[in-house]
Amino acid sequence: MSLHNVRKEVMLTLEKSIDTFVDRFLITPEKIWQPTDFLPNSQKDTFIDEVKEIQELSKELDDDFWVVLVGDTITEEALPTYESWLLDLDGVTQQPDNGWAKWVRAWTAEENRHGDVLNKYLYLSGRVNMREVEITTQHLIADGFDIGTATDPYKNFVYTSFQELATYISHNNVAKIARKKGHKALAKMSKIIAGDEMRHHIAYAEFVKEIFKIDPSEMMLAFQHMMKHKIVMPAMHLRESFEAKGTLFDQFSTVAQRTGVYTGFDYVNILKKLNDFWEIDNINGLTQEAEKARDWLLRLPERMYKLTERIVVPETKYQFKWMNPVT
Repeated sequence: MSLHNVRKEVMLTLEKSIDTFVDRFLITPEKIWQPTDFLPNSQKDTFIDEVKEIQELSKELDDDFWVVLVGDTITEEALPTYESWLLDLDGVTQQPDNGWAKWVRAWTAEENRHGDVLNKYLYLSGRVNMREVEITTQHLIADGFDIGTATDPYKNFVYTSFQELATYISHNNVAKIARKKGHKALAKMSKIIAGDEMRHHIAYAEFVKEIFKIDPSEMMLAFQHMMKHKIVMPAMHLRESFEAKGTLFDQFSTVAQRTGVYTGFDYVNILKKLNDFWEIDNINGLTQEAEKARDWLLRLPERMYKLTERIVVPETKYQFKWMNPVT
């Protein structure tokens, strides 16, 4: 049987338990938080005063902070790209009775709230040029991105396990910075978004753990493949108006590291956590090739940590079109 068909069979096996995963890791619309829970109520007389308070507090946070928050928001807003890519995996179809499609749609519905609330908050803050933000979002969705997984669910679930934990770290660190500056509403919002991302990370990591039980060697090789080629961030193709694809990511990444929102050390720590969560040092029945892949993965965090220690983050102040000057 071809690898393609084996993966389909494994996905079919896991699909039998998909309702359990939905119940464990996702929350119904009636019970979960919604964006309006964290925003000024436009139907109340206090609306204008609450907006003015947000705008005054927002002046206390520097441009680097807002650049990171804009990048995080745009990444969340590019959700159509992620949904379409997940619906194209081996074993996933848009047929009404396909369990995996049910998962993808429900996951997308939860994620959709993140971009909604952050976008509205950016708008109310008065600190950013929303038209330029919207142009970047439109470009990111239109450009799409290739994460090097094709339709392979094994590689895709490594990616989502990694990426959901990365977004947890980013939103959680934004929450810490906002709280220190007295921006309590933004801190609470970012913290609860981080909580969603952690739930989603655990779900995708559990998918991988189940695959390791059924097809350990191929799962190990898929994990190695993804780490050899590095996890490409969804924001890698960020660009501003009239610019070429991918011209902005390096500057954005530098700012994210400088603020401590997401750093090279976070990348290494995520890899180590995945190694530990999947207990790859204890997996038995591997082929010789998969054994070598496992050894490589176990050595990788230390090697990457040493390289990361040598990185010098520039203090360069970049001019982002997203930013409005403080008045």
